[in-house]
Order: sequence, then structure tokens, then C-alpha cells
Amino acid sequence: MAAADPDKGVEKLEDVIVRSAEQVAEQIRAARDAISNVIFGQDRVIENTLVTILSGGHALLIGVPGLAKTKLVETLGVTLGLDAKRVQFTPDLMPSDILGAEVLDESSIGKRSFRFIPGPVFAQLLMADEINRASPRTQSALLQAMQEQHITVAGVRHDLPKPFHVLATQNPLEQEGTYPLPEAQLDRFLMEIDVGYPDRDAERRILFETTGAGEALAKAAMNADAVLAAQRLVRRLPVGDSVVEAILSLVRSARPGPESGETGKLIAWGPGPRASQSLMLAVRARALLDGRLAPSIDDVLDLAEPVLKHRMALTFSARAEGRSIADVIRQLKSRIG
Repeated sequence: MAAADPDKGVEKLEDVIVRSAEQVAEQIRAARDAISNVIFGQDRVIENTLVTILSGGHALLIGVPGLAKTKLVETLGVTLGLDAKRVQFTPDLMPSDILGAEVLDESSIGKRSFRFIPGPVFAQLLMADEINRASPRTQSALLQAMQEQHITVAGVRHDLPKPFHVLATQNPLEQEGTYPLPEAQLDRFLMEIDVGYPDRDAERRILFETTGAGEALAKAAMNADAVLAAQRLVRRLPVGDSVVEAILSLVRSARPGPESGETGKLIAWGPGPRASQSLMLAVRARALLDGRLAPSIDDVLDLAEPVLKHRMALTFSARAEGRSIADVIRQLKSRIG
């Protein structure tokens, strides 16, 4: 009996990946178009949010009120076919308000037992609205769910549905009565996405589309199984050595130390290995979103800022000179390409 040709097996595997990538890319493009029909003037925000979900991560959306952050999450839930829930974070919000709680039930024969009532965290897409308004105790309750994909109540583990993503919003103008997210929790967000003002043409379209008799409604383009399949495919896409080296050089140079050169004097602390992992997944997801089978160095450069900026801090002297994290990241990117 002739031995199997290993090259044919490799070719078959590559064919499967190519076929899957083409199918998934088509679904994702349909989802992006469906979201763009509801959310106007935020193409980069939509793209980065989809990249985050395809990477299996969580995103922190930062922008002033009225820029459709809440609308974006609602539209994502419908378009991707995910069970979406929303929690409005307030200073008096308790961990049990998010995770759920046990209640004491009494049966008709008088027997008492505890029953767990799941909280809103048991969703595939959770919107944590104004997350920095909640106390650290409540923020830490969400931290385990984000990282471990399960929660523990009264010593009992409860697994969260899959996929599970947290899209948190934060108002950069509101400082009084807020609790800044600690570095450990910020590191759990794959990206920090800045939601800016729309341009004039987009705002003109918003005026007509949202104040008339009719309103554009989101349409489903995917479902939860398709999202999970896309996330598995992202992890199978090949990454060239040059892209891997670009990721390593960029992340390692963003830390204080000899690899950062003169820029290291501006950095108080930098990103850990989780940043490299996040950037590796994000560039693959962006390639798939564009219908490509492998990421490029341009993907690394385009995604460097949203992946790194919430994982870094500048020294006092750098801040006194008026430097910003975005400036430092641009300086680091210039060394790569």
C-alpha cells in the first residue's frame, strides 16, 4: 500500500482555510455594510470593533456623549446575531447586579433551597455603559468574567455563553464621581477605540436619516455559530516572520529599557506580553476582514495605537513637556515602516 503524500495533505488543509476564509470574509463584509447603514461616519470605529470581536476580545469605546456608542453595540448584537444586554454603570451598582445572585426558594411542601438567578453578564455581547462610574468592587466583579469566561457565586462556578464580549463605554469629559479603571483591568481590553465626531457629510446624513418618519433598522448578517467559526479561523491564518518581528519590535520598544532607545526615557511603564498576543490576533482579524489570507506590516502599524495606548503611561517629565502616548507610539512606529 502506497504511503500518503504529505504535500497533498498540506494542500488540502490550505484549500480548506482558503475556502473558509472566503466564505467568512463575505459574511463579515455583509455585517460591516449592515452596520454602516445604521451607524454613519464611524467606519474606522466599526472596523476596529469588528476586529476586536473576531479576535475574541473586549473593547473600550471612548467618546463624548451622542456619538452613537450605545447604538453601535445594539446594532452589532442584531447584525452578528448575538444575545446583547446592557448595564448602565452607576456608583451604587453592586457586583450581584451584574453577576446575579442566589435566592431562597420554598417549595409547596415547605422544603427550602437556594436558586441562582443569572445577571446580565450572561450574554454574548455585554455593553458596560459608562464603566468608570462604578466602584472598584463592581469593576473587579466584571474582571473575572472578561478574563476567565466564567464567574463564581457562593463558591459555585457558572460558565458564560460563547462567544462572550464586553464593549464598555467611557465618557472622557466626566471626571467627578468616577473611578478610573485600574491598569490590570485596562489590560483585559484588547483595544481602546476612540469614537470621534463625524465629518460634515456624515453629520448631514445623520440629520436626515434620524429625524424623519422612517429610521434605518439593523439587519442580521451572521449568527453566533458563524462568529465562533470566524474566531477559530482567525487563529489559523498564517503570519509571516516579518510581521511577527514587527509586532515584537513595536511592543518591546514601548517598554522602558534598552530596546526603546531614547524614547524609553519618556515611558514610565509599558505593555506586557498580552499586548503582543492582542496585536497578533488583531492583525489576523483585520486581514480576514479585508478578505486577505495573511496580515501585513501595514496592519501592525494601523492597529498599534488602539492596542497599545491604554497599556502605557508616560513619565512626569514627558507629560510636562506636552508629549502624549499617541506621539510616542507614532515615534516607535516610524522605526518599523
